[in-house]
Amino acid sequence: MTNSETHSVSRHVLPNGLVVLLKESHKAPVISFWVLYRVGSRNEPSGKTGISHWVEHMMFKGTPNFPAGVLDKAIDREGGAWNAQTSLDYTAYYETMPSDRIDLALRAEADRMINAQFDPEEVESERTVIISERQGSENSPSFWLGEEVQAAAFRVHGYHHEIIGDMTDLETMTRDDLYTHYRTYYAPNNAIISVVGDFESAAMLRRIEELYGSIPPAELPKPFVRPEPPQQGERRVRVERPGPTPILSMVYKVPGVTDPDWIKLFVLDSILGGASGFGGGGVGNKTSRLYQALVKKELVAGLSSGVYPSFDPFLYSFDLTLRDGRTLEEVEAALNAEIEKAVNGEITQAELDKARKQARALFAYSTETVTNQAFWLAYFEHVAGNYEFFLTFEERLQAVTLEDVHAVARKYFRPQARTVGWFVPTEISGGGDYEDELTDDLLGDIQEEADDDE
Repeated sequence: MTNSETHSVSRHVLPNGLVVLLKESHKAPVISFWVLYRVGSRNEPSGKTGISHWVEHMMFKGTPNFPAGVLDKAIDREGGAWNAQTSLDYTAYYETMPSDRIDLALRAEADRMINAQFDPEEVESERTVIISERQGSENSPSFWLGEEVQAAAFRVHGYHHEIIGDMTDLETMTRDDLYTHYRTYYAPNNAIISVVGDFESAAMLRRIEELYGSIPPAELPKPFVRPEPPQQGERRVRVERPGPTPILSMVYKVPGVTDPDWIKLFVLDSILGGASGFGGGGVGNKTSRLYQALVKKELVAGLSSGVYPSFDPFLYSFDLTLRDGRTLEEVEAALNAEIEKAVNGEITQAELDKARKQARALFAYSTETVTNQAFWLAYFEHVAGNYEFFLTFEERLQAVTLEDVHAVARKYFRPQARTVGWFVPTEISGGGDYEDELTDDLLGDIQEEADDDE
């Protein structure tokens, strides 16, 4: 076994390839335990889109040791919470529990790694659930627009499809497809365990070794990842469906999180759209450039923007919900005018200083719980190849200069590298708070979360 220690986090690798990250935090008698598998929607070929998310659902259908429903009741009885999520780059499961009850989580996840049951009747029942989930998303104009924009931006890479999958694949995938995916990727040498909370590291590591050390590694296939070829010019899509109001989406191709430019783009977005919780998903604050130029001037009712810390190059997204009486042409022109100001170097040092301060504060706030800390440690161990990316985030944030911000604006805000989407209502339909809906577009589309009682 190898191990290293930095910033109070210890990293261990078991002989079967399982990576274990441990961080003690004795502020409260609580522990969060995560298992992250290195497989997500980016690894799904056509014909099997949505398979990672569907397998995640099946993991809650029980094992011989923990039949369906048993863990729901047991974890609730012990005062804990559990859930799972599927994203572009990973599938992950967690339990956050009182520290003296965490052993149940360790046993449950070790069992689910090898003994999950894929009963054919349960598979068919869950097919109905997931198809209904997709149909529910289809009630949202922003889902239709987001799917079309992402598919246009990525024609080859697995990022082109939604995490939930294409309807035709959800209708045709088989039980054997799901089980093969599970047996292929749910293995210790394709997993990261991250534990944060009130425990003693040596004892925790011993218990993990006892439960997981004997699970054999798998012969992992080469990941299904097809590099996206360079974009040769602006792409445009238009979605025409019933809806309450027009929506504009504009996305630019940007690098993955390990590229040095990613943190500079994160800071640029804090200036343009307003600081957000780590990884996006926040509402643009009222002093941001886009809020002042678009919301305050009553061109749009709501806006969101963000860059996601992705494994491979992904997107810098702008999503805007128009106010009544405004046109897509005038709102697109106004957004382009603000982007052009950034390209021309009009951002000031004062704006940079304020954005960095706000971003640091929101980063601290959004990562203060043991649950979030354990997740981000595992996440960056996977997508960045090193959990220290998370621990050094604030240092790199502070190192971004004004010239860095100007440089990335010039480099990435090129019309030739963008995709523009219009949602044009064919008839006005009511219902839904689309301003709130759009503020969650970035992470909402990137992270499908399944309730533990599904």
